Amino acid sequence: MMKTYLPRDGGLRIVPDADSAAVPAEALWIDLYDPSPEERQAVNNALGLDLPTRADMEEIEVSSRLYAEHGALYMTALVLANSGTENPVAGVVTFALFHNTLITIRYTEPQPFRTFEARCRRGTVAATKAENVLLDLLDVIIDRLADIQERASSEIELISRDIFDPDNSQHPSNSRQFQDVLRALGRKHDLSGKIRESLLTLSRMLAFLQQAMDTTPNKDVLPHVKTLTRDVTSLQDHLAYLVSKLSYLLDATLGLINIDQNNIIKIMSVAAMVFLPPTLFASIWGMNFHHMPELDSDWGYPIAWIVMLVSAIVPYVWFKRKGWL
Repeated sequence: MMKTYLPRDGGLRIVPDADSAAVPAEALWIDLYDPSPEERQAVNNALGLDLPTRADMEEIEVSSRLYAEHGALYMTALVLANSGTENPVAGVVTFALFHNTLITIRYTEPQPFRTFEARCRRGTVAATKAENVLLDLLDVIIDRLADIQERASSEIELISRDIFDPDNSQHPSNSRQFQDVLRALGRKHDLSGKIRESLLTLSRMLAFLQQAMDTTPNKDVLPHVKTLTRDVTSLQDHLAYLVSKLSYLLDATLGLINIDQNNIIKIMSVAAMVFLPPTLFASIWGMNFHHMPELDSDWGYPIAWIVMLVSAIVPYVWFKRKGWL
């Protein structure tokens, strides 16, 4: 799918019913979402570019993600999508700047692109240069990452409260609940990892863009680039705190699981010690020796019961006084 945006009345307007084989010469932003070969070739022919393929975009080397070629800047970053689900995706998005045209290539549907498109349709995006469109779009992407981190931080705080507050109804008290806590921590850790990847690629992209803008006449965008760089740095610092808190909560949960298991083993050990003396006496009186005077006594049976009960009660009382129960 190809969407083309033109500058109109100081804003950015989408071209309705754009032909996939035609690219307007005055196009300010061309958004390629899961493009067909025909759409990719149309952009290449119209602008004289060689847009990267999906395999090229997924290369992890910095030189494959950030480079300049034939007067165009190619920058690939990871942008988070499906963040509100249990399966977030960090999809690759390539931003290509060529003269006064921005081309974006993506294979996922991140929320920032839908938000930015809605702003364009409302006419609230005032942009006359491709660099401004790129920075405004990056601003929306970074704001979305900040919102995701804030939501993740609140959810991690709730998990922490559930773990450490014994009066909370959600406090884990059995193996199934502990498993639910571990799964929740695992999902948050996975989300934090994808956010970290996204912020890292954005940070590298902004550094590359700033260096490239230093050598062009469009230096008026540099303050905006520096602002976005500071925002990314602050998000990375906050994310480092969240990751350390997740690690602490994971260690705390595993510690509680070990304590719970130790309590079970302790109860079983104490129960074995309580029943050991009665078992010893029962074993002795269960022997089939001929000369056992207790067997000839009329009170032998009740005495045996009393001795076994007393031998069980005494260890129980002893363990109770020691605080082992």
